Amino acid sequence: MKVNQAEFIISAVGPSQYPTDALPEIALAGRSNVGKSSLINRMINRKNLARTSSKPGKTQQLNYYKINSDLFFVDLPGYGYAQVSKTEREKWGKFIENYLLHREILKLVLLVIDLRHPPSKDDQAMYSWLKHHGTPLCIVTTKADKIPRSKWQQHIKIVKETLGADKSDPVILFSSELGLGKDELWQIIEQKIGYGADTTGEDQSETQPESAEQEH
Repeated sequence: MKVNQAEFIISAVGPSQYPTDALPEIALAGRSNVGKSSLINRMINRKNLARTSSKPGKTQQLNYYKINSDLFFVDLPGYGYAQVSKTEREKWGKFIENYLLHREILKLVLLVIDLRHPPSKDDQAMYSWLKHHGTPLCIVTTKADKIPRSKWQQHIKIVKETLGADKSDPVILFSSELGLGKDELWQIIEQKIGYGADTTGEDQSETQPESAEQEH
């Protein structure tokens, strides 16, 4: 997808503030400081459209970013921050649970995991919850640039085994610094939202004219 326009829309604190455009939504879930904002910025080729909270783990909001007129990225509050009270965690859980269960235009959840470390108990719980409810998900392992390339696959294996990931779950090796995984992740997102299903995209017509003809 070629991003021509990207803008921050709202920090929603409840369903009444969710956008009414009915555009497909792609949610990002992950621990505080896992790199969700950096991932969004790399995906849309902006340096600082998505910004991290000055109080990680405290913000109980859904940050909406509109991409072209095609979809929203929805940045969920980070979880697993040590200074958040049990009451705050429970509030976060209800808020996010309601969104994930009842938002009909939610097409995919990106479960963002720091490649450098085994998934936390919170990561494991989120994965299990999403699988239990049949929510489409993609595992995105960030900060690949922080470890040697020779160890990437070893760390990917640890992530999969710790989560107990199904073989059918896509796993993207990602680096906001290098741009690694960006194109692959866009392909998955485009497939989930049906992007280009009604029209022949420029990239398809240029790179795969024969298969594009067959599809249409």
